[in-house]
Amino acid sequence: MAHDAGMKLHLSAAMLSGLALTLGGCATAVPPVEVTRFHTAAPSGWAAGTRYVVDAAALGDASAMVGATAPSLEWNSYRTAVERQLQLQGFVAAENGARAPLKVRIGFDRADRQEGVGRRSPVSVGVGGSTGGYGSGVGLGIGINLGGGGSRWLEDLQLAVRIDDAATGQALWEGRAITAVRSKAPAAQPSLAAAKLADALFKGFPGESGRTITVK
Repeated sequence: MAHDAGMKLHLSAAMLSGLALTLGGCATAVPPVEVTRFHTAAPSGWAAGTRYVVDAAALGDASAMVGATAPSLEWNSYRTAVERQLQLQGFVAAENGARAPLKVRIGFDRADRQEGVGRRSPVSVGVGGSTGGYGSGVGLGIGINLGGGGSRWLEDLQLAVRIDDAATGQALWEGRAITAVRSKAPAAQPSLAAAKLADALFKGFPGESGRTITVK
């Protein structure tokens, strides 16, 4: 009897643990991500081992910088997530101060909107027509919550990445990933959001140019 009671207690604990993990996974799940990519017909520099540098100035995102030389913690989350994906593609980060054939620019945006209200205009990477991209101007800004206290709010999260030929400044590849999460939900945390957006953005890299896909 004591053995049976111990077994029941063990199974109950295991079931509760599994339920907690399941609920935790649901709480942190990020909705599907809308991804669009553009690149040149024959991108150069995709060989494994190609070095890159990240432009710390980001893609014109004013929220990325706190002062002249201190990137924000949120921007660092996006940079870390993007660099992880680059390295999974075989690219190698150049040592500090070293030159590299590729320059990577990263931008992100976080904007509040009331549930049921349409999403604002998508982020623009600022490449112009060099890769058939999103048009000129960066278009990154800060969302302002103007609603009352009883409404449900969403956060539109956007990540934009551009890879340039460092020698010429020509855009070789650019991409944008967008999703929306409940405000204050665990999935809105910068580290989780950045990882999900970056993973979706680089899925099947370099991707089909000019096509918008949904990544779950």
